[in-house]
Amino acid sequence: MTRTTISLPDGLALMLAREAKRLDASVSEVVRQAITRHLGVGDSGQGPGFIAIGRSGKRRTARNAEAILAREWRGARRR
Repeated sequence: MTRTTISLPDGLALMLAREAKRLDASVSEVVRQAITRHLGVGDSGQGPGFIAIGRSGKRRTARNAEAILAREWRGARRR
């Protein structure tokens, strides 16, 4: 497991501590559960099921992602 440090506003940190106490869990466990739900990660620890379903068959899509998105968004604005 990797240790990660985050900064929270005081009010959010207080709410997190109260939720951990309410659940009789550690703050770390509450954060792990929240992040897992937010990212849509299942119990298996794998990522969301939609990863890689849009394979284009082209080899440079990831490398050119910014240009592709810019081109697509320009077209969408015109519509």
